[in-house]
Amino acid sequence: MDELLPGHDDPRRVAVRQWIAQHPSPTNRELAESGYVAPHWPAPYGLGADPIHQLIIDDEFARAKLARPSNQIGIGWAAPTIIFAGTQEQKDRYVLPALAAEEIWCQLFSEPGAGSDLAGLSTRAVRDGDEWVVNGQKVWTTGAHYSKFGILIARTDPDVAKHKGITYFICPMDLPGIEIRTIRNIAGADSFNEVFFTDVRIPHANVVGEVNDGWRLAKVTLGNERVSLSTGGVLWGNGPTALDVINEARGLGVSHPVLRQRLASLYIEHTVLEIIRMRTLTARLRGTQPGPEASIRKIMADEHGQRVMELARDITGADAMVIGPDDSVEGKHIRSKSWYSGYMFSKALTIGGGTGEVQRNILGERVLGLPSEPSTEKGLSWAETRRGG
Repeated sequence: MDELLPGHDDPRRVAVRQWIAQHPSPTNRELAESGYVAPHWPAPYGLGADPIHQLIIDDEFARAKLARPSNQIGIGWAAPTIIFAGTQEQKDRYVLPALAAEEIWCQLFSEPGAGSDLAGLSTRAVRDGDEWVVNGQKVWTTGAHYSKFGILIARTDPDVAKHKGITYFICPMDLPGIEIRTIRNIAGADSFNEVFFTDVRIPHANVVGEVNDGWRLAKVTLGNERVSLSTGGVLWGNGPTALDVINEARGLGVSHPVLRQRLASLYIEHTVLEIIRMRTLTARLRGTQPGPEASIRKIMADEHGQRVMELARDITGADAMVIGPDDSVEGKHIRSKSWYSGYMFSKALTIGGGTGEVQRNILGERVLGLPSEPSTEKGLSWAETRRGG
């Protein structure tokens, strides 16, 4: 990919380098206001950058060892949906602080009885004047215990088809009546949560889009989620990349033919995923929301991430299962990339954000035109009743 990028003297490169020279240690707010956090977004939040321009920015940031603010749900899912359907007041209030990671966001979608079948959610919101009173439960909510806001979908009309009576809310996480209980995952981290709502009052001004149109917006969020979860590192945009593993293996002089073949396969997968990412960026520039390519890339990226972490484990050997002081292991092997927790976490990749099976059903029915599977709701296919369908 690097050889396809414009050269060192390209004016777009020069502009990025000049900005970095003027901001050698930029604050998150300076990064957000520059448009470099999400350069493909429209102004004033981004630069309307085309795919090549974005790759140039990424390349120059990597050379300067500059990191963007970390706010995966806020930047990857919440803000794009607010830009797509929110009021100007909502955009002015929430988008820039999300880009600067000044306000962390979580996603209040899944429920104990509505995970893959997200449209079957039972959390209720009943209007009372200028407020909505919310009761119910969400689960597997990443980061709820430290988030400022959550994107919440709740049932606001129980008398229509389940996907038509849902509304999309911005939910402050410190409202009275919200109880958060953490869940420890297999890697030993307190990242997931149960969230309980008891007579929680959300202002009507926090409704995004139209009342009862939340399912459409949830699909926008999930489309962006699948794009977001498929970028950067192999752990839903975080952690190491295939290139990190390959570079480490090269430094260690890995010579086993099977391991070398697996490394070559990872490089091919990484390149294909980058090409699909550029297609997605091009679609964004045309003003379209993520389409089937988001599901395709998520399927590929999740399984790719698992293979990357499995190979890192195999190269490291038994020591990969030993946690050191900084979650690395000692000795002559791959280290310093949180391999232990990364490998354990990678098992969740093909489940979170819409399971691989659900994504394949969506592609089979919507892209390949295969017959719909039976559904309990007349007129809807199995995939359409499922999360992101």
